[in-house]
Amino acid sequence: MATQSTMLELGTTAPDFRLPSFDGKVTALSDFHDARGLVVAFICSHCPFVKHISHEFARFAREYQSRGIAVVAINSNDIQAYPADGPEGMAAEARSAGYTFPYLLDEPQTVAKAYRAACTPDLFLFDAQRKLVYRGQFDDSRPSKGTATGADLRAACDALLAGTGVTKDQKPSIGCSIKWKK
Repeated sequence: MATQSTMLELGTTAPDFRLPSFDGKVTALSDFHDARGLVVAFICSHCPFVKHISHEFARFAREYQSRGIAVVAINSNDIQAYPADGPEGMAAEARSAGYTFPYLLDEPQTVAKAYRAACTPDLFLFDAQRKLVYRGQFDDSRPSKGTATGADLRAACDALLAGTGVTKDQKPSIGCSIKWKK
């Protein structure tokens, strides 16, 4: 059953994190201090909603990283119950989709809870001061409907970069629920 994002309150400061990637390299929120914006994406390897957008999300990341928007992905699923979402599955997903950003493992699930992430994908865009300006869907396509374009997240990033203000009319992301530990 599809789950909607919780729509964390706009203006919220980005919760801090310091997490290992699937290859053990540690990345922290502070590593992105000079970025004009930061996309934090909660994703995982097995979710059909993530699989539907993965290649376009990788393309989006390459395009916007070159424009000063940093991107980081976080997998918070219970990897004991869902081993496909463990480091090997994350590495395979990153290679297959062409990810050029850190893909981190939130094994204790504390970061997902701090962001109030609920589903995969769950997307958050923070400005240069790390205040939340967008949270919601990548676009309105779904695994059974349409082709992923990233229209919603692209529009938010374009507005942020142009300094015109991101629209407050935002639609929640829809995807697989984060697989919480029992």
